[in-house]
Amino acid sequence: QVQLVESGGGSVQAGGSLRLSCATSGSIFSINAMGWYRQAPGKQRELVARITSSGSTTYPDSVKGRFTISRDNAKNTVYLQMNSLKPEDTAVYYCNLIGKLSTTEIYNRSYWGQGTQVTVSS
Repeated sequence: QVQLVESGGGSVQAGGSLRLSCATSGSIFSINAMGWYRQAPGKQRELVARITSSGSTTYPDSVKGRFTISRDNAKNTVYLQMNSLKPEDTAVYYCNLIGKLSTTEIYNRSYWGQGTQVTVSS
């Protein structure tokens, strides 16, 4: 099985920065994509940033230009640099991995971390 462990969350004032990390453990055969999602109280989980195995990135308009996702392929670790944070960025941030754990798997599966809280005060 694979485990995803997020770190780097915390409390910051508006305009500040945080860097989230997501470390993976366990045997992974291949990774299709890794990403960050967030969920604020009473809201649905939403995509924050995504990076594919080829390095292609995706951001919603709400974070474009402020957040940057990067990946260390050797460590299967993904990072999220968050700058110019706003109170509306407050949420639990989850790491996601889409991939295969063995050569016998036909389809990619989705795996989630436990989440890390990010709180931005005005």
